[in-house]
Formats: sequence, C-alpha cells, structure tokens
Amino acid sequence: MDLNFNKNEDHNKLLVSNLKHKFTKVKLGGGEERIKKLHAEGKMTARERIDYLLDKENRIEIGGFVGEGMYAEYGGCPSGGVVVKIGYINGKQCIVVANDATVKAGAWFPITAKKNLRAQEIAMENRLPIIYLVDSAGVFLPLQDEIFPDKEHFGRIFRNNALMSSMGIIQISAVMGSCVAGGAYLPIMSDEALIVDKTGSIFLAGSYLVKAAIGENIDNETLGGATTHCEISGVTDYKAKDDKDALDKIKNIVNKIGDYDKAGFSRIKCEKPALDENEIYGILPKARNEQYDMMEIIKRLVDNSEFEGYKEGYGQTIITGYARVEGWAVGIVANQRKVVKTNKGEMQFGGVIYSDSADKATRFIANCNQKKIPLVFIQDVTGFMVGSKSEHGGIIKDGAKMVNAVSNSVVPKFTIIVGNSYGAGNYAMCGKAYDPRLIVAWPSAELAVMGGTQAAKVLAQIEASSLKAKGEIVDEAIEAALFDKIKARYDEQTSPYYAASRLWTDAIIDPLDTRKWISMGIEAANQAPIEKKFNLGVIQV
Repeated sequence: MDLNFNKNEDHNKLLVSNLKHKFTKVKLGGGEERIKKLHAEGKMTARERIDYLLDKENRIEIGGFVGEGMYAEYGGCPSGGVVVKIGYINGKQCIVVANDATVKAGAWFPITAKKNLRAQEIAMENRLPIIYLVDSAGVFLPLQDEIFPDKEHFGRIFRNNALMSSMGIIQISAVMGSCVAGGAYLPIMSDEALIVDKTGSIFLAGSYLVKAAIGENIDNETLGGATTHCEISGVTDYKAKDDKDALDKIKNIVNKIGDYDKAGFSRIKCEKPALDENEIYGILPKARNEQYDMMEIIKRLVDNSEFEGYKEGYGQTIITGYARVEGWAVGIVANQRKVVKTNKGEMQFGGVIYSDSADKATRFIANCNQKKIPLVFIQDVTGFMVGSKSEHGGIIKDGAKMVNAVSNSVVPKFTIIVGNSYGAGNYAMCGKAYDPRLIVAWPSAELAVMGGTQAAKVLAQIEASSLKAKGEIVDEAIEAALFDKIKARYDEQTSPYYAASRLWTDAIIDPLDTRKWISMGIEAANQAPIEKKFNLGVIQV
C-alpha cells in the first residue's frame, strides 16, 4: 500500500475511534449517579431493558446522537432522552422505544418527540411490531410550546398509535415507571399493555394535581398503580413483578405473533466481499476534495465483490448497477469521485452530477422499480454542474427528472453518506426529504448547501461589503478573520454529529457496519408489500 493509503487509513480509523468514544459517553444517559439511583429503585436502565429484551444477534440503533450539543441550558438531552433500536425478539424483527429515566426523569424534549415519531414512521413503513418501554415524566414543561400543539409534536404520537392499529401493526407497551398526563394514552392505545407492580403508574393527573383540582386525598399507587389498573380499571392487561418479568412477558407475546405477507425482494445465500472491507479506511481520502474511485468502495461492500454495471460508459460521474448485500439484491446509485473522460473526450469533475449522469440514474431507478429491487444510494456529491454549457444543455430539466424518479420510487430506498452531501445533490441522491427507509452517515460525511470553504468565502464577502457600506475600513487581516470565523461556524454545522443530533440522519456508523444496516433495513422493508405502482407523472422530455 502507498503512503497516501496509510494516511487515509490512520485518519479514518481515528474518526471511527472518536465515534465510539463519543457514543460511550452518550450511553451513560443522565450520568452514572442517576443510573445508580435507578438501580436502587429496583429498575433497569433503558439500554439494559432493551439489551435484555432483544436477541443478542444483529441490532442497530436509531438516533443515538440525537440531542448532541442541544439544550445545554437545561443540562443536555443525551440520545433525546429515549433509546430506539431495531433488533429481534425470538427471531422476529421489531423496533423498541425506551424512555431513558436518567435524563430529566424521561421527560419529553422537542427532539424526543421527533425521535419517537421517527421510530413510529419506521414501524409504519415496514409494518414492524413496535414495543414501547414507558418510563416518562411527560412533556418537559419549560419547552412545552415547542412540543405540544403543532402537527409534528406530541399529539402526533397518539394519532400514529391509532393509524398503526388500523394497519394491523402490532404495538405492545410496558409501563415500567411514570406514565402521566397525555403520555398515558400511548400504552393504552397499544394493542396490549403491561405494568410493573410498585414502580409503574398510569394517570392523567398525579396525586398532587388531583388534590389541587378537586380536593381529593389519594396516593399515586392507589390512584394509578399496577393493582388498580389490572384489577379495578382494566386499563392494563398484564401485571409484572419487576422489569425482567415484564420483558419476559413481552418475549412470550412476540413469540406467538404469526408470519407476515412479504414484499418478495430477492435474497440468496450471503457471501462476504472478496476484497478486504478494512481497506475502505485507506481508500476513502482524508480530504473531502480529493479524488478516489468509488467503485473500489462498492466492491468492498457487496457480496463476493461482484457488481454488474448499468451503462458503465455513459454518465460516468454516477455509478449505477446491480449487486447483492448479505444475499439481498440491490440496485446501487453512487457518486463517482474521480475525474472521468466522456466518449467525446471531455473531462468531467468527480462528485458532480452532469446531465448524462442524471439521465442514466433516472432510467436505472425506473428499472429497479420495474424489477422490484431495493435501491441503495451512496452519496459523495458536491451538486449539479453549473455554467452556461450545462444550463444550455438542460441540466435543470435532467436534474428534475432524477429528483422525480427518486420521489416517486416505490421500492425501499437506503442512503449512505460517505463524504460530501451538498445542495441539490443531496436531494437527487435521496436525502432525508425523499423518504429513505434508513439514512446513515460515515464519520467522514459532511452535509450542507455547499462546502465550508466556498460558503465562508461568499458569506465573508457579503459581511465585508456590509461593513464597507457603513464606512468601516476592511483590510486583508479583517477579511481573513471574518473568513476564519464564518468557516469555523459553518464547519461545525456540516459535521455529521450536527446532522445526527437533529435526526437528519438515523445514525453515524462505522463503514464496516454498512452491510448490516442495509441488510436489516431490507429485511424490515420486506415485511411491507408494495401497494403502489411506480409512476413518474408529468416530466419534460
């Protein structure tokens, strides 16, 4: 291997090491002292509950970095105060949502609601059984105006409960701590509800509020404890003696769920890549503006390193073709990052979408829909080509066709951001706005309207002009300081952690976990038969 490979390898392995170090801190939730307090109450943490519930093999976590760097004035909100994982219970794939009571007693911040809605969206798209492990103090009152009344706020959770029930999606809730006010509706709108004796409680208003509202003196256990709801109100279906007993009951319930209708995506025996996956670290360049051959990445992600290219000699800044990932047939649409030469002898920049690339991708996406093959988008894109030649050649029209195809695709889509994800390139390559079933980023990813350097130059020029208009003297040193200040702020916002904290991506992952994410995603999608037909609608030829 050459020196550049070794430098890339060291850089990317350091990024992965930093990812794991950050996540170790995130997993502590509200901190070790709060974890000890929870254990003293005879309760398990959210992560301990999920670990006990799920089979040991194959799990992926949605939104682990949600809330990162947010709500500092309130002490932060690690993982958004809720843990969400997709895994298996007695071999059946499920999604599990567990409130983290070590983070503000499991209270709901605005980002908590967004993450819960994302979990429900995944369940609804894929017809996945969803398990709620409830232990929450309800809405975080200082931020109630950002979580309570709007369409995508707290109330949407219960609306989704009702829709999922009508769709036949299994919902099981275990009340393992507090479940108050509006939040009390979530377990009761589930198909089956369990409650843990002495630690679980459900009520619209706690004892103090009842006293204040109607003058009644009553303790919380009598008001809404396990005995009350299992023997008097009939609100819950099962009483559990402790956390593990409740989780064992859930395992037994899930074990008896019948099979589901399948979408019928093609799968054969899994083969590992013939080329060493670890070499991805050395192939992916340290600098985001350096060239590399995306095909070398693809060959280390697909079964037996076999890839059947579609229109290989045409529109070469986008790679399209068929492969398998852990046995599943996939159609891959990936940005090519090396400079390529067209059959006319013209040079095209890598990572840029040209008219011919967009045309090829549009036709390939249509073919995958025709053949019922899930799509995998691998992003390292700086945007569409600009300039008079591209504009006169109809780049806007060709780009619109590609966006149209991505938007109307009915087969499941999965997006992996390995490098740049800029501007309209993010849209055309199935960014978050285009409903990928799962969207993940490698630690090397950057998401923004444009690159940090270009954006900082533009913004610095605007700010400098504004200062000059006010009569201030702006020399080279001041311009350089403006540039550095703006670029630092912009770079922070392009970080994959910034995107993950706001749930623009579902996770930041080690590149070596990419195959697992794609495979589990397609397995989930296979539970939801495709009911719509692919139709591009009206497009300009």
